[in-house]
Amino acid sequence: MGLLLVTIWRQVQTAQHQGQTALPPDQVQAFEARYQAILDQGLAANPHVTPFTETAKNRGRPNQSPPRNLLLRLQSKQAAVLGFRQAFAVPFDNNRAERDIRMMKLKQKISGSFRSPDGAKMFCRIRGYLSTLRANRERVSWTLSLLRS
Repeated sequence: MGLLLVTIWRQVQTAQHQGQTALPPDQVQAFEARYQAILDQGLAANPHVTPFTETAKNRGRPNQSPPRNLLLRLQSKQAAVLGFRQAFAVPFDNNRAERDIRMMKLKQKISGSFRSPDGAKMFCRIRGYLSTLRANRERVSWTLSLLRS
């Protein structure tokens, strides 16, 4: 699955460099067929757990193995997983989102928590503004100096 996703990503990059706005429909269908074949193979290798008989202790859904849970999630969220192949603006990975969250988690780790919900909101608003400036390739110090004046 990882190899397929990287292959799709490289095809998207190639198409972007060639000035295309989308992958050819036949290529998209081939990628979707391979994606589904990999899911089918994985689901066959990780069969469904037989449901238990309902008793007072055992209610709800039966637990599945972690590989099966991942396969089911990949199956139900296929449009989101493969979103980068249709909308070229959608990033392949979530590194930017992880970097944005990192400072918040670091602040929690160092100080334990925020003193008030208002302080947390202000911190998030400032970090979000700075992240947006960086994402739009704006000069942070210059833009902040404009706010001061």
